[in-house]
Amino acid sequence: MDLVALLGLIIGVGAIIAGNIAEGGTTAHLVQVAAAIIVFGGTFGATVLSFPFKDLVTALVSLKFIFFKREADFDRIIETILDLLVIARRRGILALQEELEIIEDPFLKRGISYVIDGVSPSIIKESLSQEIYNYEETIRRAAKVYESAGGYAPTIGIIGAVLGLIHVLKNVTDPSKIGIGIATAFVATIYGVGSANLIFIPIAKRIVNKLEDEILLMELMVEGVLGIEAGMNPYFLRAKLESFVRDRQKERL
Repeated sequence: MDLVALLGLIIGVGAIIAGNIAEGGTTAHLVQVAAAIIVFGGTFGATVLSFPFKDLVTALVSLKFIFFKREADFDRIIETILDLLVIARRRGILALQEELEIIEDPFLKRGISYVIDGVSPSIIKESLSQEIYNYEETIRRAAKVYESAGGYAPTIGIIGAVLGLIHVLKNVTDPSKIGIGIATAFVATIYGVGSANLIFIPIAKRIVNKLEDEILLMELMVEGVLGIEAGMNPYFLRAKLESFVRDRQKERL
């Protein structure tokens, strides 16, 4: 579990609550059922309307990028690729058939399968690159779901605020209801702006950041698979793969 992401969420929400208490308020002041229904229900409805069902499901599944997704272990993948290369050079490409079951990553396993089947390097690269492209597009659309929700939430919060003020004006002759209406109005705004900037938009950003690591890892595997197919010298392939990772990471800075 990614404790850093959880810590960030706790700090963000906790800072709002702590600031409210420091101002003399209570957590009860921030709990308004009507405001929550308006903001979160409205944001959910707008988001559902904006995207096909497949993207919505992918967005839910992609939450694993936030809390449960594995870290991209480039060194481990490089060592795995070099081990497979040594086996292929010593015992032949077909010997890799016995290693398929112990390869954990399904993408790397498919690449090695292409090598065993004698697929040409150009087709291997084209096939795996297309798979990377499709995967990237799918996850980026999932991130777009949260980004869009972050755009809708503040506006829905304003709608909630206006509705609260309308409620106040309708009951201006009843002082006991004025406070409730004003509270709903301002809390709706907090819910909208807070959820957008503390939850939805950060989730979208983190999904994209984790995706970039995943894509780099997959591209590293493609280079490794092509190196195995070509029967490269292990020392040369190691230097090539390590240089590939360094160069790509520098490009992201």
